[in-house]
Amino acid sequence: MNRGSDKGKGVWVPRPQTLDAILARLDRFSLRPEFRGQRERALARAIKPYIEGDAGRLVAPLEQEIELASLYLFCDYYPEDGQLTLIEQLRDVITEHIPEEERQWLDPLKHSYLDILKPLSLPQFGQDLVLQSLADGTRVVLPGGEFVKDLTVDRPLLTRVIHDPNVPPESDRAVWAGCGVTMSEGDAKALLDMVSDRRREMEISTGSFALGEWKEFTKRFGYMVLWALAEQRLAVLMDAAAHVEYRTADGQPYLYAIALYDHHDHRMFIDALSGMTDLSPEKSDPADRQGMTVSLPSFQQWVQRDGGVLAAKLTLTAYQLLVECDSPQRLDLVKHRLAAALGFSLHFRGEIVVPPVRQLSVADLMSETSPRLVVIPEEERTLLNQFLEKTYLEWSDQPHVALSGQTPRHAALTPTMREKVGVLIDDMERHDPGRQRLGKTVFDYNRLRAHVGLEERPD
Repeated sequence: MNRGSDKGKGVWVPRPQTLDAILARLDRFSLRPEFRGQRERALARAIKPYIEGDAGRLVAPLEQEIELASLYLFCDYYPEDGQLTLIEQLRDVITEHIPEEERQWLDPLKHSYLDILKPLSLPQFGQDLVLQSLADGTRVVLPGGEFVKDLTVDRPLLTRVIHDPNVPPESDRAVWAGCGVTMSEGDAKALLDMVSDRRREMEISTGSFALGEWKEFTKRFGYMVLWALAEQRLAVLMDAAAHVEYRTADGQPYLYAIALYDHHDHRMFIDALSGMTDLSPEKSDPADRQGMTVSLPSFQQWVQRDGGVLAAKLTLTAYQLLVECDSPQRLDLVKHRLAAALGFSLHFRGEIVVPPVRQLSVADLMSETSPRLVVIPEEERTLLNQFLEKTYLEWSDQPHVALSGQTPRHAALTPTMREKVGVLIDDMERHDPGRQRLGKTVFDYNRLRAHVGLEERPD
């Protein structure tokens, strides 16, 4: 699936010079100190989906969306503090001369509105374009130009309709608002459906079933059209993000979804994990576990592959089980299987399921294949360190089966258990996940030793 091509592509089109000039005056008016707060409220309303929640850190609005939001401020927004609209303020100004060729645009701007227009014939350079509103069937004629190469009959355009003041009011001729966003017909219909649903919700909640025809409605609530477009783009992003393939610097799968457990029965865990048919033994350390009469590896690994690609890895040490997966969904599946097989022998210590924060580029969204992002070693070290720091500092105050149910901090106060706490921390340091991933530990275990009251070890 081509995730990006159907979900909004911005285009720029030229505006009449005098229209540009009056819009620049409106922009300057909106930046005056007494109006700046209203400007911020209007723009925040128009691009609300990008501001609220975590979406904005993942994807930015198109430049054309920002321009349409600015036009909403200039043409549609009524200040909440009782001030006149920007157009009304500019119309009444007497402190500066506004040429008549600029002033003539004030009425068309005041009555302009957002719409979704579909070309009725193949756009051709040098010819006017006839477009029809998908919302109410209104036809509008717009001047052509070199930009028509970006327009096709099967991709409607979200833009603002500004009627030409140089023709009779009843004429259907208009001028370009300067920008637009093209989309597939299916997405255009879905966008209109989203706006219609929101409109019905407003009618039901207010008890008013007369919000006007399309032109009147979008003039008052055009920001809802921009919201619907943003929500469509965000939905595409979330779909793309769900299919991102993270890779390490050497091209191997980056297993960012991690869970850590304590355990107390090494042999039972080996038997249970060895019995899971979708897990393959990977490698083990032949060293004997100290104090055991039966030779057991100090660590052993099993891996799960999906289509020949590494998808999960389980590392069992003398006291811990580390589960690493390529997605939170896979981690959940593995965790449920472990709980079913091992029950209360598992003692959950913590997990991390958030991938590295990235903004997907347009190229990523337009790709036919899943986006592939490389996690550099320093970034991987930071993520692992954050996970272990939170998990291990909390570990100090949680009961541990190897300490007869005492917390490590409490057990370290007694001479008989103090050495055992040190053995646990030494084992954790020996099998720090950074050793296999990056060749060195990513957590300072002397901090943990100090945290429970043990002497630090030299580096």
